[in-house]
Order: sequence, then C-alpha cells, then structure tokens
Amino acid sequence: MHDLVFRNVNLLDGLGNEAFAGDLAVSDGRIAQIGDVGAGAKEIDGRGAYLAPGFIDTHAHDDGAFLRYPGMEFKLAQGVTSVVSGNCGFSAVPADPTKNSVAASGGILAGLEGEFTDLEGYFGAVLERSPAINNMMLVGHNTVRSLVMDDEKRAPTSAELSKMQGFVSKALEQGACGFSSGLIYRPGRYSDTEEVIELAKMAAPYEALYTTHMRNEGDKLLEAVDESLHIGKSSGVHLHISHHKSAGKPNWGKVKESLRKVDAALLAGQRVTLDVYPYTAGSGRMIEYFNLDRPNLELAEVIRIASCPAFRQYEGRMLSDIAQEKGLSLEDAVRHVLTAPKGQHTICIHFIIDEQDIETNLAHADMMVGSDGIPDLRGRPHPRLFGTFPRVLGHYVRTRGVLSLPQAVRRMTSVSATTFGMLERGVLKAGYWADLVLFDPATVIDKATYDDPKQEPEGIHAVVVNGKLALRNGKHTGVGSGAMLRYRKTAY
Repeated sequence: MHDLVFRNVNLLDGLGNEAFAGDLAVSDGRIAQIGDVGAGAKEIDGRGAYLAPGFIDTHAHDDGAFLRYPGMEFKLAQGVTSVVSGNCGFSAVPADPTKNSVAASGGILAGLEGEFTDLEGYFGAVLERSPAINNMMLVGHNTVRSLVMDDEKRAPTSAELSKMQGFVSKALEQGACGFSSGLIYRPGRYSDTEEVIELAKMAAPYEALYTTHMRNEGDKLLEAVDESLHIGKSSGVHLHISHHKSAGKPNWGKVKESLRKVDAALLAGQRVTLDVYPYTAGSGRMIEYFNLDRPNLELAEVIRIASCPAFRQYEGRMLSDIAQEKGLSLEDAVRHVLTAPKGQHTICIHFIIDEQDIETNLAHADMMVGSDGIPDLRGRPHPRLFGTFPRVLGHYVRTRGVLSLPQAVRRMTSVSATTFGMLERGVLKAGYWADLVLFDPATVIDKATYDDPKQEPEGIHAVVVNGKLALRNGKHTGVGSGAMLRYRKTAY
C-alpha cells in the first residue's frame, strides 16, 4: 500500500506539457506511480484540481528564516517546497561565531544564530529545527569579503583574495550551488570586476553558478549587464542574473535591450539565466540607496517603510507622509530614519518598476521566478514574501495571459531544479522526490498587499515535501520534512 495517493487530479508534469487526468502515488518520500495506481494509507480526492511539482523559489533570503521560522509558513502556503538562499552576496556561511553574522547584511540575514562556521554546520543547525521545506545555498561575496576585510574600501591583497577563495571553495565543496554577489551593496560595491572574476572562478570546477544582484539596475543597467556577462565568460561559469529589472521611471523599457544582450550571449554559447519577481516595487536595506549628504528626492518620494527597528510606528507608511507629519523635508526625513540608532537596519519598499517590464520579463523564454522576500515578520514586509507564486499563476497566467499555465509551472519547477542542481526534483516522474503542490488554477491568487502583507494566498489545496503532507486546506501540519540540498548531489 502506498503512503499517499492523489486521486482525480490533472497532472502538470513540470516539463511544459499540457495537463492530463490521472492519479499519483507516493511511497517512502518519492513518487511511486503515476496513472492507474493502487490504494494508499491516505488518499486525497483532488476533484479535478491540478497537481504539479512543488514550486522552487530561485531567489530567497531565507538563511536566517530557517532558524527563526522553521515552519516557513510564508513559503509553504504558496506551494513552494524548495528555495535557493544566500543571494545578493549575503549568505549564512562562512561565519565566525565570535562576530555579528548579520551585521554586514543590515537585517537581510536576520535570525542567524548558532556556533556553525561552514555550510555543513549551518545545514546541521537548520535540520535540528525540522524545517518545513528544502533549502539550497549559495555562498555570498559580501559575507566572505566582510569576514576577511571587514568594510575596507579597497582591493584585497593577494593573501586576502586567496583567503576569500578558500572560503568560497569550501562552501562549494560542501554543496553550495554557486557564488553570489550583490554589487550594489556594501562591501561588494568596493570590489572591482577582476576581484569578482577571481572569486567566481572557484565555481568552475563544480560547474556551479555565479548569481548576481548587478552593480546597477537603473541608469547604468546595460553597462551592468555587460559587466555580468564579462564576469561569467571570464570565469567560465554559468551566469544567473537575479531579479532582472530596469529601476526608475527614466529607465523603464530598458529590459528589452538588456534581454537582447542576454539572448546574444546565449546564441554565442554562453550559459545565462535570469529570474524576476512579479511586483512593481522592490525592497531592501534603505541605507544602501541613499547618499546622506544628497538624498535622492525622486527615490525618497516612492519609499515605504517595511521594517524599522528605530521607529516601529513608521512601518507600513510612506516616507513622504512621515516627513509631512514630522514637519521635515524629504531629505531630512531620510536622515531622520537612517541616522537613528539601528537606522541602518531599516528595510524599505520602493516603487520603481514598470508593470509592462514585468510582463516583458515573464514572457521571455525560460525566465524563472524568485520572490526576493526579506523574512522580517515583525514589520510589514513586501507582499512578495507571501504572494509571489500564486500571483504569477493568478494574475499573469489566468488574468493577463502573459504565459500559459504549463509554461509557468515549468519555469517554477523543472527549469529551476535543473539550473540550480536540485537532483530528482521539479518533475512529476516515478522515482523523483515527492515535492508536490495541489492547486486550483481557476482560483489561485495572492492575498498579500502592501497594507496587509502577511496574508496567505488562496487556491493552494495541499503541499507535500519529501513525501510528507505539509499543508492541507490552509492548515500547516508541522511535519518538518524539509531537506538541506547540495548541488548535483544527494541531500545533506
């Protein structure tokens, strides 16, 4: 008898094929049979709902969340069964327990704790908490640079570079899927292209990735794409461009040209992939976006406070409204927030993206989906933390018709699993791990808003992680069956 059987479902295989009616059986954590299957100890009547591989979030900042929120309810409720963490150059490892591991990230890595120093130690610490979903890790440039050079605004010495390379190589040896950079952030912004190339080269022997939050996503987007392509080609590794966008109204529409650059590189044989989040606002550490001597007023106008340890009463409010209430100019409001105690840990939301650019991105071949959510649940986080994947399915597939349902599911499953080296996942296939999501394509939709962001979506009926039922009819089971994944290897 099988452990679990889904009856009367429409099966989306994750490869882009049209759905077909059938049943699916799960035994010992894996998909046992598809089609005409035997009895199960537990059976779920799908009543015509669609069963697909569990969704894969290619751009997560959940390093600390796996320790602080091991139930990972905000991801599980979306149908997400696996994430890629350690993005934008900020990763849980390498770590020095005698130092503040989250200092360099300014809150992006909030929740990290423990005595681990390397990836295996981090994996062990997470597994002790019985995580709800699977996690694949990148090793981050900003984290490595901070550990070796603190916040120095200079090039590394040969000894420092060698030490950084050692940290990157060790993480890759232990199963990291690649090396990530966040060249808009400190201290990554202090590095030159050659430094990044020399570190990215460490991924080449593992055929792993170089993922990047590029140096610029606004006025110099195209130059930043050129730099990223150069780093990927010179280091001999697969380049993945994170949260592709053209930020700021004067730059809207530039994504078409940057995608043309990517397509040209692909035609020339270079390995390049991308992901996008389906929202017109970004989010990040507010201090990174402002020169306090000359705050950018155009940007300040579209800033909303998400998390603000110094002034919790500001969370969820536009900066312009705070300025008016306090009788401050916008420039002084920026300084008021960011120079306060813990002001540098303020996370903001900024409305900088054009809706048409999102659709252009989603229509591009093999564009993957990443939430880029920052899991600080004490404030009012960006709604993408709770809503990304149902929003793609409900708004961009069902309402807007930007891409078909089979293609959307393919981008969220098999394409992501193959790109990030998740073995035997992302496809409905006998013998593969049973990471599954049962959903209704006619009703699935995000409910999280900027005013009320911590709302779970509708239309996700069940989620299975490694063969265990983790979510059913809106209720989290707490089974804690997530695994720590290693690039192109078995789980840790």
